[in-house]
Amino acid sequence: MQHKTLNHFLRIPLIIIISLMLSACSSTSTEPVIEDVKPEAELYASAMVKLEDGNYRPAIADLEAMEARYPYGRYSEQAQLELVYAYYRSSQPTAAKTAASRFIRLHPDHEHVDYAYYLKGLTAFEENVGAFDQYLGTDKAKKDPGAARDSFTDFSTLLSRFPNSEYAADSRVRMVYLRNLLAKHEIHVANYYLSRNAWLAAANRGKYVVENYQLTPAVEDALKVMVQAYTELGLLDNASNAQQVLAANFGDPSSANEAAIDESQDVFEQRSWFKRLTFDLFE
Repeated sequence: MQHKTLNHFLRIPLIIIISLMLSACSSTSTEPVIEDVKPEAELYASAMVKLEDGNYRPAIADLEAMEARYPYGRYSEQAQLELVYAYYRSSQPTAAKTAASRFIRLHPDHEHVDYAYYLKGLTAFEENVGAFDQYLGTDKAKKDPGAARDSFTDFSTLLSRFPNSEYAADSRVRMVYLRNLLAKHEIHVANYYLSRNAWLAAANRGKYVVENYQLTPAVEDALKVMVQAYTELGLLDNASNAQQVLAANFGDPSSANEAAIDESQDVFEQRSWFKRLTFDLFE
């Protein structure tokens, strides 16, 4: 009798434990949460408001959601283009250039594909300039020219394909700046070779500037590099030819008055070739 009573009392806690376990299972098993998916038009409107207010990262979240949920929607192409702009303004250059390249690849005949080229070039342009260069006095010609070359290529493609684009004028002026910058970079490299007595390498850099960056201020320095390098190499005819071209186009470099003019900022305005190159838009 006692044994039967003991078994009875043992069953009670066991039943309680099983009941608690079943209760716990039932309480943790919830219905699948259905995410609140906004309509495409509402997402697009929300992103545009955020872009106008300068809230670029929240706008990116909306635009990326549109790409994921409505890849073939009514606003999909415009959203992709706005996404490039949002990445650019939020200082995400890699994402901006990738998004621009993707838009150009997917929509080569889109009515606003010139804008994608422009934003791509502008992003690379800003990369080359650097956020703190103007405060630190950094010589941008000494930086890696990769971003400058990419920017120049994108602007060049824009002008080639869309010469009447509303972004053509600004792209043209930026190309002048970039071309001068790239030429100056070559001179920095040439001067480095001169400092290392690498005369042939220096001469080749100078020649490259003369042949590929005509009408840039760096041509004068390139000719000077060629004169020095060819003289050191014993190629006196080459040195003489470079000297004659230098004197014919830039005057006698030994003249103090001419040197003073060369160092002034107004010298470019006195050279008609520079005005023609810049269309009187760039000093």
